[in-house]
Amino acid sequence: MTADLSEAFSFPPQPDPDADSRGFWAATAEGRLAMCRCQSCGLWLQPPLERCRVCAGPTEFEDVAGTGTVYTFIVQRQAAVAGYLDKVPYVVGLIELDEQLGLRLPGRIVGVEPGEVVCGLRVQAELVDLPGGEYRVPVFRPLGAE
Repeated sequence: MTADLSEAFSFPPQPDPDADSRGFWAATAEGRLAMCRCQSCGLWLQPPLERCRVCAGPTEFEDVAGTGTVYTFIVQRQAAVAGYLDKVPYVVGLIELDEQLGLRLPGRIVGVEPGEVVCGLRVQAELVDLPGGEYRVPVFRPLGAE
């Protein structure tokens, strides 16, 4: 493997924001976690949309607390994603945020051994720099863990 190719695999894939997700990435850049919300009926939307899927009202990004519960998860034991090749095993979870039943956000679960992660585990989002780019991404840490 050449040095250039080796370097390409040392960083995780970078986000490619579109019109619907730009508000999410702008908020993380400012150190906030924000999700898309209908301004008419108040429904939180994930994935983000320009118009509410229920009432067709306009949407905006609003801050969320970042607390939630592990809805489901996987333990990645085989190196498969650039930037995480030397980090296995690691946990990727789908976190149901406290703001609304069904409002779920994927992310790595950190600060806990993979074998200790269970559905229902209470977690808190933390924004971390994504190596190889200018983005910050949410990871989730068990509440009370340092």
